[in-house]
Amino acid sequence: MKLRGLYAVTDSRLLAGKFLSYVEAALDGGVTLLQYRDKSGDESKRLREATALLRLCEQYKTRLIINDDAEVAARLGVGVHMGQTDGSLTDARALLGHKAIVGATCHGSLAMAEKAKADGATYLAFGRFFNSTTKPDAPAIELDVLTQARARFNMPIAVIGGITLENAPHLVEHGADLLAVVHGLFGAENTQEVTRRARAFNALLSSR
Repeated sequence: MKLRGLYAVTDSRLLAGKFLSYVEAALDGGVTLLQYRDKSGDESKRLREATALLRLCEQYKTRLIINDDAEVAARLGVGVHMGQTDGSLTDARALLGHKAIVGATCHGSLAMAEKAKADGATYLAFGRFFNSTTKPDAPAIELDVLTQARARFNMPIAVIGGITLENAPHLVEHGADLLAVVHGLFGAENTQEVTRRARAFNALLSSR
């Protein structure tokens, strides 16, 4: 599966009061994958927001991914991203079918990545590489891990954690296919800046 480009990840606190307008601005700038990430535990809110995002994604021909919730993903017929503590990747794959996108958090571990590949992952996610507002306690990973992963795995590799337009080129040079960005995209002052940043992130990947 050819997955390459900007991987936008929502943050309910960062996007409070401007959720759909900022997401649509990002989609307008070009997004390969959009991950809906909400840790509130409010199931009705999550289903409502995910449904609204799916409508937007369909308009812009972008694929929607649900963070950590294979059941919601199954209800909507979309993909899922599974963390290391969020249940079984094989169960998610069985629930969603062989065509669905199923992503896996691998932190900085090639062994985790090997297992995720064997369990049916569509892409492997490594990070964090830089200081991250979303995951400040996650251990930092050396770029060499990304180089090794690129040499070992013939499948899409996503990177996440403190990615900005300034540091993203280093990740692309070391083999990243998908730039998973939260604050570096949505921490903008207005929708026009969100769209500009989305286009700029995509330009980094399309030039290689």
